[in-house]
Amino acid sequence: MMRIFIAVALAPMLSGCIAQTAIDIVTLPVSAASKTVDVLTTSQSEADEKRGREIRKREECTAREERRAQREERAPEHSRCER
Repeated sequence: MMRIFIAVALAPMLSGCIAQTAIDIVTLPVSAASKTVDVLTTSQSEADEKRGREIRKREECTAREERRAQREERAPEHSRCER
């Protein structure tokens, strides 16, 4: 009799667990696909940040080349900073 009472008492808890597991299994492919798309695409802000880094590095290289050329009393060769 006690075992039946315990089984009846635990039944609602198990059904919620099973339902949550079923929901997780159903939504797993959608979650995986959305993560894949997010990893493979570049957002506009990420592209802007990358472009800003490239410009900053080129400006730093240009400034270094100008200082170096001035120290060596020659014309700066900005082609050294191009990739």
